[in-house]
Amino acid sequence: MNRLELVACIAERDALRYTPAGIPIVAVKLQHESEQSEAGMQRQVFLDISAIAAGTIAGRLNGAELGKPYRFSGFLARKNRNSKSLVLHIVDFD
Repeated sequence: MNRLELVACIAERDALRYTPAGIPIVAVKLQHESEQSEAGMQRQVFLDISAIAAGTIAGRLNGAELGKPYRFSGFLARKNRNSKSLVLHIVDFD
């Protein structure tokens, strides 16, 4: 199973663009900060992750407020076929 849920803020957002098929796509940079328990110890976690959304979610994400926390859900995939970098593909957020 490949599913990721993350509470994060939208730190950066690219301009909304369209695929040749007319599907809207928007790319964002998400920032997350939390405290997690690992091996019985508390650990501060800070991360930035690249993410994209397509279709109706892209339209909603394009209008979402920067810096406000949202709960994102989606899956991880390579940025492209030859890349080792991962990107979060957002399927929903609230």
